[in-house]
Amino acid sequence: MRAAVVVFPGSNCDRDLAVALKEAGADVQMVWHKDTSLPEGIDFVGVPGGFSFGDYLRCGAIAAQSPICRSVVDFANKGGYVFGVCNGFQILAETGLLPGALLRNAGLKYICRQVPLTVQTTDSAFTQNYTQGQSITVPIAHHDGNYNADADTVARLQGEDRVAFTYGDNPNGSVADIAGILSENRRVLGMMPHPERAADENHGGTDGTALFRALVDTVVSA
Repeated sequence: MRAAVVVFPGSNCDRDLAVALKEAGADVQMVWHKDTSLPEGIDFVGVPGGFSFGDYLRCGAIAAQSPICRSVVDFANKGGYVFGVCNGFQILAETGLLPGALLRNAGLKYICRQVPLTVQTTDSAFTQNYTQGQSITVPIAHHDGNYNADADTVARLQGEDRVAFTYGDNPNGSVADIAGILSENRRVLGMMPHPERAADENHGGTDGTALFRALVDTVVSA
């Protein structure tokens, strides 16, 4: 699988994401936010966590206007696989690839800790190596991770089996305990927790490894 990881000013999880993908068997290229096109022949785009553009204006809002994001949107609309984690989830919401918005945590404080997640669906390239209802432990590190959407949107996400993960113990006030969601074609995933930080035993756990291996296996076998 050929993967591209986008780098913005303020990204601080781009290397973590690249390492997790490489360990799962992907060939990874780093792509600068000012680039106007993605590398030829890629299968996947990763939008990493961090604080793109210092979170000025609104988290992810400036990054979503970067030249490369036009190509990311086009890539996704043509059926490409895209994964946005933490700030990357915020950016994907700002581009319109995923519905809803990420607001300030209900407790108004930055949170950095391990949290339990429940796998809500295995019907995606990202989650197929888990079992439905499985509890996994993944780190969070965010100040604006409170997922919010109107009641109709939440009902649609739930009805279409597009809620990928929920919090076992909601840390930020996200509506319906939502921690990650899928696009309509199920090829775009956005989530606040960091599976790339749960892909090495030396970092405290490997519950995120299954996500990256599932994605690589899907693309390779296609």
